[in-house]
Amino acid sequence: MSPLARPATTRSAPLRPALLAPLAAALLLAIAPMASLAQGLTASDMTNMAQEESDGPLRIEITGGQVEAMPIALAPFFDEGGAGDLAARIQEVVTADLTGTDLFREIPVSAHVARPEGFDAPVAYPDWRAINAEALIVGAVSLQDGRVTAKFRLYDVFSGQPLGDGMQFDADQTGWRRVAHKVADQVYARITGESPYFDSRVVFVSETGPKDARLKRIGIMDYDGANPLWVTDDSALVVSPRFSPDGSQLLYTSFQNGLPQVMLMDVATLSAWPLKQDAGTMSFAPRFSPDGRWIVYSREQGGNTDIWQMDVATGAERPLTETAAIETSPSYSPDGRRIVFESDQSGSQQIYVMPADGSAEPTRLSFGEGSYGTPAWSPKGDLIAFTRRNGDKFHIGVMRPDGTEEKLLTESFLDEGPTWAPNGRVVMFTRQTPGGDGTPRLHSVDVTGRNMRPLDIEGAASDPDWGPLLP
Repeated sequence: MSPLARPATTRSAPLRPALLAPLAAALLLAIAPMASLAQGLTASDMTNMAQEESDGPLRIEITGGQVEAMPIALAPFFDEGGAGDLAARIQEVVTADLTGTDLFREIPVSAHVARPEGFDAPVAYPDWRAINAEALIVGAVSLQDGRVTAKFRLYDVFSGQPLGDGMQFDADQTGWRRVAHKVADQVYARITGESPYFDSRVVFVSETGPKDARLKRIGIMDYDGANPLWVTDDSALVVSPRFSPDGSQLLYTSFQNGLPQVMLMDVATLSAWPLKQDAGTMSFAPRFSPDGRWIVYSREQGGNTDIWQMDVATGAERPLTETAAIETSPSYSPDGRRIVFESDQSGSQQIYVMPADGSAEPTRLSFGEGSYGTPAWSPKGDLIAFTRRNGDKFHIGVMRPDGTEEKLLTESFLDEGPTWAPNGRVVMFTRQTPGGDGTPRLHSVDVTGRNMRPLDIEGAASDPDWGPLLP
């Protein structure tokens, strides 16, 4: 049997049966093909079209540090049958997604001078120009036989033209938030010209108990902190959960047997099993390669810690580094050709990069004051995020893959562990403040250093990993 083959009798930490159904419903939600109301295109077709509309009159340039939020109006979504308050709830999520980027400013309904008579009614553009709206979103929601359908149209108010075709999204009623995120994703993509990120999930570690005796369990939630669902209990210490490229599996480090060991979990079934581990060794800090064929991780043996690589199909493993230094926190480049990691071979923790097959000596990237760690390569490939400690301050920063153009995005008592949104525009991380019980919280920040905000999560949370955009 392959070291990665799932033993039929092995299971992750026990969960109450009542949690399994909503978990499966949320993670394996099947959204019907998202057809253009005008052309019957698929979801992928429409995503590509949205990204190609990069020269539209409403495009927001978000490469700089200063952005003036675009005023947008969302007409109250219409109930086209059985939706009840679900129409308003979907609209609230769409609004929160867009305004949460700090790129859009909602014009409140109280300021509207008119409302469309129906979803298909002509738009009275002068009424929306009168309140200085630059874009208008008109939506409608229906609920039938446990299925929710939401549709929308986006209008360029000043040109008096639709911005792309209308679209509709269909899902089981329990997946109504995903429908809302899909609508917001399309609006964001069409106006900014960037890939979206709202319909995505984050795996993280929930923490309870006193600072010196934390109980930890792994959860998966919406990108905005909603709908947390637990995939382990707190019977064993767990850290560093990481999604597979398609989000169907998790890697994490468990101390269930007293020593750290990398575990692999199937998200659909919650079954988990350990990776091969030789006696007298410890494994931790795992990550998948972008194509899912490899797992890279740290392995401690005989007091020395190196970067190792495992073939997912065969379980064959080999070291990529063999030095006297402590080398950990590996992260692949999005093309899978390079690995960035941290090492203390220079005397302090610094960031290095090497070929993914370990065929050449690592190159040092970080040369600023202090120490560097937890590097994470952007999905766009243009930046590497990291944690930097300088004196008594911690920072989340970014640099180019050659180590140039370093920029610090945050400063705090303790910021660490950056992870990237699927579009490479937002970084999520753990922040801990001094005093009290030292409760860690998840925060996010735009890659320009703007729009720092905490996630709305109940209780302490740490170790986030942002998964892919959902299909």
